[in-house]
Amino acid sequence: GATPEIIEELDESLAYFAEIIKRDLNKDIKDIPGAGAAGGLGASLMAFLNAELRPGIEIMIEIVKLEQAIKDADLVITGEGKIDSQTIYGKAPIGVAKIAKKYNVPVIAVAAIIGDDADVVHQYGINTLISVTGTPMRLDESLPNKVSLIKNSIKQSMMAIKTGKELKKN
Repeated sequence: GATPEIIEELDESLAYFAEIIKRDLNKDIKDIPGAGAAGGLGASLMAFLNAELRPGIEIMIEIVKLEQAIKDADLVITGEGKIDSQTIYGKAPIGVAKIAKKYNVPVIAVAAIIGDDADVVHQYGINTLISVTGTPMRLDESLPNKVSLIKNSIKQSMMAIKTGKELKKN
């Protein structure tokens, strides 16, 4: 919740920090994607510990051997708290969808909130967006019911698929 003034001050401070790193350690961290996230933590790890930055979703995909699971799947269901235009910048559903797209596996993404600008995710392999909440609901109302809300949204998705298969028969 930083104000625009505080954000400007933070950006200036991080830029100054990057200048010092370049001058003293001969490492240019200023324009490395992800290096400024979390207040420059990534940049610090790279500068002082020679760390390598990788998107978290890439690491998780390797750990759980997701590609092997997806390549023979008929359908992938993934989820996120909120899906909007920011989702394309490294969030899990896009990482999952990229693999599924490679194997021509359709993807349903389930979310508590679907932003007005969420359609952009279709370009990255997400075929369908499903909202967990069928009606407007406050967070304190949805959290205690999250399991039943998710189950219901998945059930409705499966019913839609079943309907689609029946249409093919006729």
